[in-house]
Amino acid sequence: MRMLAALLLASALAAAQTPEARDLAPRLERMLTDNILKFWHPQTLDREHGGYRLNHDERGAWKGDAPKALVTQARMVWFFARMARAGYGDRKQMIEAADHGYRFLMERMRDPRHGGFYWRVDATGLKPLAPKKHLYGQSFALYALSEFAMASGRRDVREEAVRLFELLEEKAHDRQHGGYLEFFNEDWSLPPPEERGYMSAGPGMKLMNTHLHLMEAMTSFYRATGLPLARERLIELITIEGSAVVRRQWGACSDRHLRDWTAVLDGPGGRASYGHDLENIWLLEDALRAAGLPVEPWLEFFRQNFEYSMRYGWDARDGGFWDWGPLGKPAESRVKVWWVQAECLYGLARLAEEADSTYLEPAARLWEWIRTRQLDAQFGGWFEAIGDDGQPVDDCVKGHRWKAMYHETRGLLYSARSLRRMVARA
Repeated sequence: MRMLAALLLASALAAAQTPEARDLAPRLERMLTDNILKFWHPQTLDREHGGYRLNHDERGAWKGDAPKALVTQARMVWFFARMARAGYGDRKQMIEAADHGYRFLMERMRDPRHGGFYWRVDATGLKPLAPKKHLYGQSFALYALSEFAMASGRRDVREEAVRLFELLEEKAHDRQHGGYLEFFNEDWSLPPPEERGYMSAGPGMKLMNTHLHLMEAMTSFYRATGLPLARERLIELITIEGSAVVRRQWGACSDRHLRDWTAVLDGPGGRASYGHDLENIWLLEDALRAAGLPVEPWLEFFRQNFEYSMRYGWDARDGGFWDWGPLGKPAESRVKVWWVQAECLYGLARLAEEADSTYLEPAARLWEWIRTRQLDAQFGGWFEAIGDDGQPVDDCVKGHRWKAMYHETRGLLYSARSLRRMVARA
């Protein structure tokens, strides 16, 4: 294993001397600051009601008040806090923008009676529109609080993150089968089995997607707090995302599972999501490092996961990854969604750095797709989805309750840092 790791490292260091690795990092950073940050700040700050305005048309023009969703409001807090901690933009402005959203989360979206956060509120935050609790949304609240605590150094924010972690431990952690129950009534009681949750699955279902982001949040929370129990839960989530959700016969992950992690492979459960699979690679790698566990034993799994997505989801003609396809079969949803490209870009960058320099070639091709097709060079931001004809799909808006700048920020910021590390080591 040590000899293999040394050979892979030598290959990655040689690749770092290529023009692709040297030139790509600053280009990614320029897109982050000149396209992404300028598009989203300061226009998304809702100075009237608090929180962030995320209702922008295909040109980026605000379309008026709209309900505010926990997922994207929390992602915006994370974005501004992460930019501050990474040293992009004016630090004071970034911290103020993060605090602007943090106050909205705590004062308008947090349930003052039962704890946790509402799924969705109206534009003012005064009226809960979807008051039940879903762990997908709670995970992003924990992620945002943890990142803001690290960026600001504020003890009160850290304490709120700990309170949320303890609440999820009490109400949602599944001590029998591992992982977390996902969907609850407002008072944290379980809904009827037949009720569909906010992620289109019943209360007894466990999703790879939800647990992926719980692992992501727990990684940041453990870094922010160092709590031993957080590390235990992080290792548990690593096991789930690296084993329980993996369908070994295909080398891909399935999304839907029963409480005991039995895979449900009919309907949407029988799909492979290329973006989630490649996102899982780098989030697992990051979680392993946070937990102090070695990455090398996981490299073969990462390769298999990548090869599956490359075989069935990669557009060999134009570059870029399709959306999803049936397990073991070619893609059916042949659109290129913005978040898939962003997550796959960093997945490839991490594989190039950690495993094999050959991943730089598809990373460079994916960057060209993003630069020439996914990016809106005229009005800023990224198009939500590009169709098989290479054009933005109808109603391809820039901001809504599922679309902020979280994915593209991570893809650009982390890919640039990965490439810079390769160049420095070369």
